Amino acid sequence: MKMALISINVAQAFVLLLAASLLGVSQAKTVVVGGNENWRSGFNYTEWAFQNNPFYINDKLVFKYDPPSESSSAVDLYWMPDLYSYMTCDFSRAKLLADGTQGSGEGFTVAMNQWRPYYFASGQGDGLYCKDGMKFFAVPWPRWFK
Repeated sequence: MKMALISINVAQAFVLLLAASLLGVSQAKTVVVGGNENWRSGFNYTEWAFQNNPFYINDKLVFKYDPPSESSSAVDLYWMPDLYSYMTCDFSRAKLLADGTQGSGEGFTVAMNQWRPYYFASGQGDGLYCKDGMKFFAVPWPRWFK
């Protein structure tokens, strides 16, 4: 009799775990980086990130920016490999995620699907935009951590 009761409890626990994980996926949010300001030079993204925290696993970040024109310079989006590269704006091992045209329209979307730091920066002007503050990082948490 006890054996059957235990297996029912294990089955119930499995169903609850499955439901909780599905609920977590369905609650993922999509956030435009910079809000109405979008992804541009001259904006404080560190402050923006703190105001929009916490981020959770499976949340999506959308980087929107205008393509280069006569009145505006190009911006881009890099994924920095580590904290040192992020802090020093060293792009030698960075990965280009989106060039100067990929942020127009609906923008360029990055899904944060792992629990780890995500470091983002613009490499324009040989890293000058990054040094000027066009960078931020996010660490998405598991949804059950709320």
